[in-house]
Amino acid sequence: MTAAPGEATAGAGDGEPVEPAASTHDANNALALLAVDPTGLGGVVLRGPPIPARDLWMDQFRQYLPGGRALRKVPLHVCEQRLVGGLDLAATLAAGRPVGERGLLAEADGGCLVLASAERIAPTTAAHIASALDTGLVVPRMAGSGGGPGVSDAPARFSVVAFDESGGDEEPFSAALSDRLAFRLDAGAVAAFDALGDLPDEDAVAEARVRLPGVAVSDDLLSALTAAAAALGVGSMRAPVLAVRAARASAALAGRSAADASDGALAVRLVLVPRATRYPTFETEDETPPETPPDEVPPDEAPPEPEDQSTADQDRPLEDVMIEAAKALIPAGLLAELQRQHAAKSRQTSASRAGALRRSPRFGRPAGTRPGDPRQGGRLDIVATLRAAAPWQGLRRRDRQASGDAGRPSLVEVRRSDMRLRKFKEKTGTVLIFAVDASGSAAVARLAEAKGAVELMLADCYARRDEVAVLAFRGQRPDLLLPPTRSLVRAKRALAELPGGGATPLAAALDAARELAVSARRKGRQPAIVLLTDGRGNVARDGTTGRVTGESDALAAARVLAALDIGTLVIDTSPRPQPQAAQLAQSLAARCVALPHADARRLSQVVRDELPGG
Repeated sequence: MTAAPGEATAGAGDGEPVEPAASTHDANNALALLAVDPTGLGGVVLRGPPIPARDLWMDQFRQYLPGGRALRKVPLHVCEQRLVGGLDLAATLAAGRPVGERGLLAEADGGCLVLASAERIAPTTAAHIASALDTGLVVPRMAGSGGGPGVSDAPARFSVVAFDESGGDEEPFSAALSDRLAFRLDAGAVAAFDALGDLPDEDAVAEARVRLPGVAVSDDLLSALTAAAAALGVGSMRAPVLAVRAARASAALAGRSAADASDGALAVRLVLVPRATRYPTFETEDETPPETPPDEVPPDEAPPEPEDQSTADQDRPLEDVMIEAAKALIPAGLLAELQRQHAAKSRQTSASRAGALRRSPRFGRPAGTRPGDPRQGGRLDIVATLRAAAPWQGLRRRDRQASGDAGRPSLVEVRRSDMRLRKFKEKTGTVLIFAVDASGSAAVARLAEAKGAVELMLADCYARRDEVAVLAFRGQRPDLLLPPTRSLVRAKRALAELPGGGATPLAAALDAARELAVSARRKGRQPAIVLLTDGRGNVARDGTTGRVTGESDALAAARVLAALDIGTLVIDTSPRPQPQAAQLAQSLAARCVALPHADARRLSQVVRDELPGG
């Protein structure tokens, strides 16, 4: 580490301006601080593809672990029993008393937990790890069900190294777990890791760990770090706490008994800046008196000596020093790109790419167990049933003997309350319904856009199990041109010749789209509706023409559709945005997007961005 933590600038002292260490040393600085306080700082998220420097970083961190503790890798699809521990079924049945087994979290006590492909871990896995980081304990399964001392709570104080390889439209690493890890390093910082640099040796790290509990943090530095977090738009209350711990670790490694401004600046860089959501701004009073014009200076007075810059900097509040240091660390355009990605991902849920998850009694991915009766149609989980019955065997044998039951004793006495049924979750695909206004002179263009968008969205629907349907409305009634399908060939054949022109039966079209969506939902699919229209219906539900009744019936049909909570998007295709389309979207509780000159590619992109099922 070319610049030791807490010594980013030579001569930096309390209240002096600080220039944090160069960005190329972030990986070295984070490694050194995490080695000093691995459990207090939580860990680090290493973002980016696998690179050789990442392995070097991990090898060096392994050498710093106290007592030569080993790394524990968490498999991607680890089961809850293996993760948190619980009842050892074979040992319990053999011993006749509850015997517990340690899980990965307990085995990692005092060491490090490694999450490969962290962006793909299950939410329950992330929740168990986050709970252990908060409490320092792990609660094994069955501990609250009479498990006894064999499955009691176990200590689990460890640090976490998470490899986040998400990119593009993939789901990011768990926000709740990432919030508990102090450092976030991107691929560039890890690639710049200098394993041959001035890293502290193991003895220096061990001495810093001994010194760490006695390191003090002044109230001014606490206020400065909190103000810096607020100025950067960091909403988490854990971030300032982690920044304080990083500053203390930096001071301990540098041999100081109290953290100073240089330690705070390093903490701002490594902990707060990667969490920033806005560019920091602050106001300072300019107390410098106005200069006297040269012609008004008395001849017998010499001009005052210029004030020493270091003296002026010492008079500045420490909060301003921290915030100014943070401003210098944020690359231009970074926050705008982060906000754009966050907005896009907030509209794209996991269901938009792989379908929603629903419970299923017999099919799908295993999702734990539940008490129940297999005669009601569920699938019995024999191992879970035996595990539920095992802790009670000794008590049940004594009850049998006390009651004078002379029947043949069974090896394992299983009662109805022990029955455990398997739970499953299966993914449901999306049915995307295009309801296209085929009336008027612009019908040909609108239908061509819808046709192109359908073909683009069908091209990659196979892996996502999505289906697309097209409903065109003109004249007196809507026509289902393309029933829900995943076949691109079938779609091209059905959409080869699209009719256009005539009146606008908007109310009937909304009713037809609602019926199609309800039918898809009954089949276990997730429906979503895209409505391409200018919102100016002129055909009532009964088939009579008239602008007033047509628009009134359309709004009534829209309110019925909105009550079903079906994702809907209104595309205003009029040359100029019309109030009718916005009013229709309001009745649908939907978003209205004006695309007067949309092409197929732009339309398909809007649908993917705006709809949860797009």
